[in-house]
Amino acid sequence: MPDHPQPSARARDLVADAYDIHIHVAPDVMRRRIDDLTLAARFAEVGLAGFVLKSHYVPTAERAEVVRAAVPGFDAVGAITLNASVGGMNPIAVEIAARGGARFVWLPTVDSANQRACTASDPEGATPPMWARLQDDLREAGMAADPVDVLGPDGTVLERVRQVLRLIAQHDLTLATGHLSADEIDAVVAAAVAEGVRRIVITHPEFTSQRVAIDRQRALAAQGALLERCFTTPHSGKVTWRTWFEHIDAVGPEYSVLSSDLGQPFNPPVEDGLALLADRLLAEGFTDKDVRTMAVDNSRLLAGPR
Repeated sequence: MPDHPQPSARARDLVADAYDIHIHVAPDVMRRRIDDLTLAARFAEVGLAGFVLKSHYVPTAERAEVVRAAVPGFDAVGAITLNASVGGMNPIAVEIAARGGARFVWLPTVDSANQRACTASDPEGATPPMWARLQDDLREAGMAADPVDVLGPDGTVLERVRQVLRLIAQHDLTLATGHLSADEIDAVVAAAVAEGVRRIVITHPEFTSQRVAIDRQRALAAQGALLERCFTTPHSGKVTWRTWFEHIDAVGPEYSVLSSDLGQPFNPPVEDGLALLADRLLAEGFTDKDVRTMAVDNSRLLAGPR
């Protein structure tokens, strides 16, 4: 493992009681730095309240229940991501996940039409996502599923998507926009608000396949959405730290939520992600209150107990 920076005590204190709403850990279909049970104990040791278990391929509500039972007082949150492995835009999968205790629904990521068609290349030196190799393996084995669409040819939100949005509203789940394009995000967020979805997070708007412009970020925030600021996006070179900071400042910390997106073997420990972000933000002149709002208040709004 490479050496990684250590968070300051001040940063640890500022992110205490936060949830990390976006992590990738074992068990998974690819190698991860740590497993969920071990990580829960480490989160509890450093004062973090919970995490959302994200998988691009399988629902995680059952695993979250195991973690909660094994680490009393710690809140592991289950989720589902609507890629091909769960049937894509599948209302039944969402309903079952909700009944099983899931609290997060990601719209398509690796199988989104946007991610499949995206021609944006990572900046030179950027670390590719781990799922890219698995997607290539599936394609080479003749198992490439059709892209999961959210809009029809006329640009309107598909009825199947609206059905999913109604289920999210009915079960009081959090909607995350996954790897949709900026145009798709605009349309789906408007539809989600109309269908009564109460918690919406725009997944890593700085990521290469999103690249959501500042004016659009402001418009999404005005509709009640939070913008997710992931550690790995600038850390892996997909965007500069300067741009990342400027986006938070331009939209406002009150409309941002910090997450790590960690769990890759070559990246820092997952339990350090939020505190490392806090140190970065403090060094850039953001206040203790700004950090606390983004790391704790907004993460608990999205992932905390209902």
